[in-house]
Amino acid sequence: MQLVKTQRDALLRPLQIVSGIVERRHTLPILANILIRKDGNQVTLLSTDIEVQISTHAAIGSGSDVAATTVAARKLLDILRALPDAEVTLSVTNKRMTLQCGKSRFALQTLSAEEFPTVAQAEQFGAQFSLPQKTLKHLLNMVHFSMAQQDIRYYLNGLLLVVEGKNVIAVATDGHRLAFSQIVTEQEFARQEVIIPRKTIIELQRLLEETDEPVKLAIATNQVKFDFSNIELISKLVEGKFPDYTRVIPKAYKNNFSLDREALLRSLQRAAIMTSDKFKGVRCMIEPGSLKISSTNADQEEAVEELEIDYAGDAIDIGFNVTYLLDVLNNLKCDSISISLGDANSSALVTIPDDPNFKYVVMPMRI
Repeated sequence: MQLVKTQRDALLRPLQIVSGIVERRHTLPILANILIRKDGNQVTLLSTDIEVQISTHAAIGSGSDVAATTVAARKLLDILRALPDAEVTLSVTNKRMTLQCGKSRFALQTLSAEEFPTVAQAEQFGAQFSLPQKTLKHLLNMVHFSMAQQDIRYYLNGLLLVVEGKNVIAVATDGHRLAFSQIVTEQEFARQEVIIPRKTIIELQRLLEETDEPVKLAIATNQVKFDFSNIELISKLVEGKFPDYTRVIPKAYKNNFSLDREALLRSLQRAAIMTSDKFKGVRCMIEPGSLKISSTNADQEEAVEELEIDYAGDAIDIGFNVTYLLDVLNNLKCDSISISLGDANSSALVTIPDDPNFKYVVMPMRI
């Protein structure tokens, strides 16, 4: 039975959309496959890792019948990438899929579509709203780098999304630094907060585009759903209590200064060369008119950088993990940043001048 007859690119695009979450190694072999379901000329491609599910559809079907099968996602993707952009057909006979393009022919094993474990969609969603894709992408981009990776505190391995009033807030922390970003919408929401897993956030960043096309969000008690551009992404939520970010963000530091983001980034990048893999600490000595950055290593080597700043506050000698500072400076696109400090033992607050919608808190370290 013929499933698909179309140009290579028309099949490759939807396949690339769903293949991102497919793991190479799985306890369930069928999870390395994607589900291909055909109903007339509408073909749906679906992948899942049990936690996250992505589906998309395209009018690339052949014939009017209904059929479904599953096939290895990576193999199909690798074959299509290696083929020229010509007409491709997919057909299934006796549990084998045949892919034909010109004089190239491939036979692939399939597994039954009935055995494919799809994620059950929540019956009831609470908050439902839509945002432009570029707005949601910006919100995620501003905080994603602060998510923990494989932390034993599993609720840190994700991003907190809060809807309240007219605000949509994203917060991420790994216990050493915290990033906060918010956008103000025209819609009103009842307060709801959920923790979205790290893998889901990374997929959304890959799939969302810089466009005003809407993305519809629907939040249930244990699930979140995103609908945009013929793509439906359903994700389980992380259970647990996210730290109270309002208590972490400092309120009234009196030692403040602004400086050029690019100049600080370059200085820190140079100072980081003298740090070691085990110890990424840099020392920041802040005095009226000057910021001195220094780093040393076990070989007694040293780097010293000095920047002029418009500052008249207390003299502060404080240490930071340079990676945490580089992450935020590389991620921001503004010309200048503001830094607020309490003392050598308090966290530092990085903000964007005249923009209350972004805050980055980084803990000090002993140097």
